[in-house]
Amino acid sequence: MKKTEIEQTVRQSLSDVTPEVDPAAIDPDRSFRDQFDFDSMDYLALMMDLDKKLGIHISEIDYPRLSSLSGCVQYLDEKLRAGGGDA
Repeated sequence: MKKTEIEQTVRQSLSDVTPEVDPAAIDPDRSFRDQFDFDSMDYLALMMDLDKKLGIHISEIDYPRLSSLSGCVQYLDEKLRAGGGDA
């Protein structure tokens, strides 16, 4: 999966979890919490949605790495290239 596809998947998941957010307007380098109303339940829902859509397990210890769009893309790219197993 290409990084652009991963980014599209994350943007779609964000849209599914927080429908009031315009996924095209997300600053990739700012944390989600700094950009819009994104609480811990939204964050958990995003992690679960990405788990499901990408068929990988995101360990809770890695959640801080996925706090921004660019962080998500970087982490998920590494995870998918490694075969999706726990790192």
